[in-house]
Amino acid sequence: MSDANSGEAPKSAASPLAASRQPDPAVEAAIRIGLIGALLLLCYRIMEPFLVPIAWAIILAVASWPGYKRLLALVGGRRVTAAVLFVVIALLVLLVPVTMLSGTVAQGAEWLAQSFEAGDIRVPAAPDLSHVPLFGAEMQSLWQDASTNLQDVLRTLEPQLKAIGSWLLNLATSAGVGLLHFVLAILIAGVLLAKSDVGRRAAQAIGWRLAGPRGLGFVRLAETVVRSVSRGILGVALIQAMLAGLGMLAAGVPMAGLWALVALLLAVVQIGAFPVLLPVMIYLFYTADLTTAVLFALWSLFVGSIDNVLKPMLLGRGASVPMPVIFIGAIGGFIAAGIIGLFIGAVVLALGYELFLAWLAEVAPPGTEAPKATDVEASLAADSPDATG
Repeated sequence: MSDANSGEAPKSAASPLAASRQPDPAVEAAIRIGLIGALLLLCYRIMEPFLVPIAWAIILAVASWPGYKRLLALVGGRRVTAAVLFVVIALLVLLVPVTMLSGTVAQGAEWLAQSFEAGDIRVPAAPDLSHVPLFGAEMQSLWQDASTNLQDVLRTLEPQLKAIGSWLLNLATSAGVGLLHFVLAILIAGVLLAKSDVGRRAAQAIGWRLAGPRGLGFVRLAETVVRSVSRGILGVALIQAMLAGLGMLAAGVPMAGLWALVALLLAVVQIGAFPVLLPVMIYLFYTADLTTAVLFALWSLFVGSIDNVLKPMLLGRGASVPMPVIFIGAIGGFIAAGIIGLFIGAVVLALGYELFLAWLAEVAPPGTEAPKATDVEASLAADSPDATG
């Protein structure tokens, strides 16, 4: 009996120890999730300085793909050569206007400083603004004081002028950082275009992994929306700003490059170029000859209204999503995240719109027939591996 008991003792003593060594599934899952989260956080912190250039590079590569295909055909299908040509052309398109802008701003600032020191700045007499509601009388009084004694008015407005100067300095700093980001984005976009086949397969694999066959259509929808926004919003705004700048240069307006940049920003946020062109028209009617002022006024009317023709033609072109959805997404994204939000907001709202339609198509309402497949669903079938073989 003692031997039997002594032989059973190790088993009874070992069984609680073996049970205590079994890992808790919840603890193991928490540890794994924590390690994966820490790894993702470290990857994000390492990639954070490059996220904005990479996002712009993807947008540039998607938006310029049709032009890159033409370059590819011109160079006989040599991808690296076409990508290098794209980078050179894009850098020229970016840097030449920036050089002209900085030159006109520097010349305008130098002219303004010299004229102010010499006392050559003359403000014309104030027109009758008493009929303007709310602030007409105050504006007329301030204008009249500036026409008689500009220095005293500037001393009175010194706090506001300091605030404006600080804002302009911050704007110039952010513009310099943005220019560096764009140069880096152009270089990355050239690499992405040279490896476009790999990028397309990666995007389709991610779409397939997230949503199956439907994800392929969402990838193509995002690509189409990015091109639509780049043409319909940024493209039209760039055309308006360039035409406005050329008109101001031809009319001899000081700091024409700066006003063209302001017109570009206002056109991007859908305010339009008229808030810039209208004061310039008034300035020319006071300072230039009548022919120049009238011609610039006619040119300004053409430039300010050209977006009403181009935007419906370009925005939403080729996309299955209605133009108002893309427009609302672009403007809402711009308000939330700046210029890059134009693309992110439009893509997110377009995908949400298509997901909502797909959800509605799952079950027909009582007493109605089942709805037909949407354009996206039809395109998904064509993009699925079973269809393509």
